[in-house]
Amino acid sequence: MLVAGFPADAFGTNCYVVATAPGEQCLVVDPGIGVLDRLDDLLAEHRLQPAAVLLTHGHLDHTFSVAPVCGARGITAYVHPGDREMLADPSKALSADLTALFGGRLPYAEPDDVAELTDGATLALAGLEITVDHAPGHTGGSVLFRLPGHDVRRLGAAAGPTPEGAEQLCLSGDVLFAGSIGRTDLPGGSMPAMLASLRDKVLPLADETIVLPGHGPATTIGRERATNPYLREVAAAGGAHTGAPARGL
Repeated sequence: MLVAGFPADAFGTNCYVVATAPGEQCLVVDPGIGVLDRLDDLLAEHRLQPAAVLLTHGHLDHTFSVAPVCGARGITAYVHPGDREMLADPSKALSADLTALFGGRLPYAEPDDVAELTDGATLALAGLEITVDHAPGHTGGSVLFRLPGHDVRRLGAAAGPTPEGAEQLCLSGDVLFAGSIGRTDLPGGSMPAMLASLRDKVLPLADETIVLPGHGPATTIGRERATNPYLREVAAAGGAHTGAPARGL
């Protein structure tokens, strides 16, 4: 399997491409701000043809380029219904300062073909099987994408040592980062929902699972279970939280 990635021009948002191998169809995950040229270069380098776009959630820094990426290739964008309205109007989930910065100034439109994700669904796309876990908290429609991680070749933003015996990848969006989690203070965010997602969707994952987050470096569930203050608190207190700073847009 090939996983390649790079940070977008704004907010350090990771855009990923996942394929079974070079020269095959691929999935584009979270095409953010200013990614089009680098995405085209990456696709050309590995001779990849996008089959769909997967969105971990609806925030502008993860979805800004979804319409042109899908429109240029006639492909579908997948998003949870809880965040779908953000595709057409990203200001619905922006803070007051970001609304002042971006609101009404950016051309934006929902892609022509949008499919809605459901919790527990398995998507068969580009020769891959992707399991969807609805994990609200950062937004109401945040999801994790999980897929088998055998023989992973990782490049760019997804680079790093692959743990021995890693059998699963988790594209975590802004649910889980190396050392932190996504912020919950924007419209649609909820700390109680986030804590439930960490308890019910993240902690049960195997320690060897490779985590490819929406911002920052790759990590593993085992590393986060041992060092991430949010996971440690949730594991110890069954969902309690004492207030360590979160990250994200």
